[in-house]
Amino acid sequence: MASLNWLLGRRLASDEAELERIGPRTGVPILGLDALASAAYGPEAALTLLLPLGLAGAGHVLPLLGLIIALLGLVYVSYRQTISAYPGGGGSYTVARENLGPHAGLLAAAALALDYILNVAVGISAGVGALVSMVPSLLPHTLLLCLLILALLTIVNLRGVRESGLAFLLPTYAFVATLFVVLGIGLVKSLTSGGHPLSEVPLPIRPPSLETVSLWILVRAFASGCTAMTGVEAVSNGVPIFRKPTIVNAQRTLTAIIAILVVLLAGIGYLTRAYGIIATEPGARGYQSVLSLVTAAVVGRGPLYYTTLWSVVTVLALSANTSFADFPRLCRILAEDRYLPDFFATRGRRLVFSHGIVVLALLSGMLLIGFGGVTDRLIPLFAVGAFLAFTLSQAGMVVHWQKLGGKEARHALPLNLAGAIATGLTTIVVIVSKFAEGAWLTAAVIPMMFFGFVRIRRHYEGIGAQVRSDEPLRTAAVGPPIVVVAAQSWNKLTERGIHFAMHLSSDVHAVQVKSESVKMQDLTAQWPCLVAEPAQSAGLTVPKLVVLTSNYRQFFEPFLAYVLQLRDDHPDRDLVVVIPDLVVDHWYYRFLHNNRGAILRTLLRLRGGPRVVVVNTPFYVDGNGTSC
Repeated sequence: MASLNWLLGRRLASDEAELERIGPRTGVPILGLDALASAAYGPEAALTLLLPLGLAGAGHVLPLLGLIIALLGLVYVSYRQTISAYPGGGGSYTVARENLGPHAGLLAAAALALDYILNVAVGISAGVGALVSMVPSLLPHTLLLCLLILALLTIVNLRGVRESGLAFLLPTYAFVATLFVVLGIGLVKSLTSGGHPLSEVPLPIRPPSLETVSLWILVRAFASGCTAMTGVEAVSNGVPIFRKPTIVNAQRTLTAIIAILVVLLAGIGYLTRAYGIIATEPGARGYQSVLSLVTAAVVGRGPLYYTTLWSVVTVLALSANTSFADFPRLCRILAEDRYLPDFFATRGRRLVFSHGIVVLALLSGMLLIGFGGVTDRLIPLFAVGAFLAFTLSQAGMVVHWQKLGGKEARHALPLNLAGAIATGLTTIVVIVSKFAEGAWLTAAVIPMMFFGFVRIRRHYEGIGAQVRSDEPLRTAAVGPPIVVVAAQSWNKLTERGIHFAMHLSSDVHAVQVKSESVKMQDLTAQWPCLVAEPAQSAGLTVPKLVVLTSNYRQFFEPFLAYVLQLRDDHPDRDLVVVIPDLVVDHWYYRFLHNNRGAILRTLLRLRGGPRVVVVNTPFYVDGNGTSC
C-alpha cells in the first residue's frame, strides 16, 4: 500500500472532487496539448505529401494551412456554442445524441474514441521523431522510447487531473514561448530581407521535382495537414472538470488554445515558404522534423535551437495527455448510458476514471508496436475520426438551434451549417485521399465500434428484462436446501466447511474425491469419531460422507457429476455447494497452492444452473502457515 501511495498518490475522498477542478491556466496544458502539438506534425504531414514536388512544394503549404485555419475558425465557433449549450460534457457524442438521435451519437462516440487512441500513438511518436531529429543515434530505439513515454503518461494521469495539469504546465508554456520567439525572429528577418531570408545553417539538399502540381496531390496534402485540427473538441468534452464559472472558464480555455494554434500554424506556414523548407523522409537516415528545420534556419543550432526543440519534443510526447483527460470521460458517459461496461463509470483512487486510462494506454501501446512508433505510418489513420466527430457535432448544433429558435439561433445556425458542410466535405476528402494508405482501417473500425456499443446496450437491456420484477416476496413454504461440502483430508478447512454447512441444513453431504495422484486419507474410518459422534451428542443430524474414486486421476468431473445428479434427483430443492478455501496474506503465496476452489466455483457457475448456489468458507493463514 505504501508503494502504491508513492506511485499514484494517496486515495482521495469523494468530497475532495472540487479541489481537483481546474481553471484556464491549467486547462490549456490538460486539454490543449493535443491541439497545440498538432502544429508540429500537421504542417509536416502536408509537406511530406508534397515531397514529389521538390522545392515547389514549400510554396503551397501556406495556402493549404490558410484553408485549414479558416476551417478551424468554423469549428471553434461551433464548440464554443457547444460548451454553453451542453455544459455536462460529452462534446460531439452528447450533441449528436440529443439532436440527431442515439445512433448518430454512437457514431460520434466511436469516431471520438478512435481519435483519442490514435492521438496518443501519433503524439508520442511525433515527440520521439523530434527527439531523433536532435539525437540521430536514438533512431534504432524509437519504439522503446515511445513505450517508455506512454508508461510515464499513464502513471501521471492515474495520479489525478490536477497533478497532471501541474506537471505539464511548464513544458506547455515553454513550448509556446520558445516557438513564438523563433517565429517572431523569423518574421522580422523575412520582412527586413524582402521576404527572402537566408538560412543560418545549410538546409538539406532539396530533391528534384518528380511530379508537377496537380489537384490530387494538393487534396492529399490538405487531408494530411488537417491533422493540425485534432484535439479541438477536447475542451467541450471536459467541461465538468473546470471550476466555477464552469462555462466561462471552458470557453476562455478553448479561445486561448485556438488563438495560439492559429498563430503557430500561420507562422510555420509562412516561414516554410520564406526559407524554402521541404520535408525529409520520415524514418529514413538524415530525417529532421519540419520544426527542427525551421528553427535551425531562423536561429541556427545554438542554445535557442536546442531549448526550442527540447520544448517541442516534450510537448509532442506529452500531447497524448489530452486523450488521457477526455477518453476516460467519454467512456464514463457511454457506460452511464449502458453502451460500455459499468466499471468505466467508476472513479478510482485519485477521482479519475482509472479503467479508461488503463484501457487507453493498452490500445495505444498496441498501435505503437504495430506501426513501429513512426508518425508518418499513423497519420493516414488519424483525421477521419476527428472530422467525422466535427461534422456530427456541428450538424447536431444546427438541429439544436432549429429547436431553440430566437435571435441567437438565427445568427448561430448559418455558421454551424457552414461548418457541418465544410467538415463533412473534408471528411470525405480525407477518407478518399487516404483510403489506400490506411484510412480504410479507420473507416472499418468506427462501424465495428458502433456495433460493439449497440451490442453491449442490448446485453444490458436483455439482462434487465430478465431480472426485473414487481412481484412481492414469495412466502410459500420451501424445503431446506441440500448442502454439499467439498471435503479433503480431515483438517481445519474441512471442519470449518462442514460446521458451516450444518447451520444451513440438516441434509449435508461431505464429498471426498480420491485419486491415486493425490495423497489423501480416506475419511471413512475416521468419520464416526470425528463427525458422527460429536453431531449426535449435540442432537444434530449426522452429515453423510460420500467417497468417490477417480480412476482417471480427476477431481472436478466426479465431483460435478455427483452434484448435478443430486440436483436432478431433487427438482424441488436448491443445492448449496460449500467450498472450503485457503486464504494467504500475500498475493504471491497463491502461486504455491493449487487454487482448486476458484476453478470449482467457475465450473459450478457455468454448469450448475440456477438451483446450484456456491458458498465459500475462507480459512486465513499468514505467509508462514500460521492461522490468523
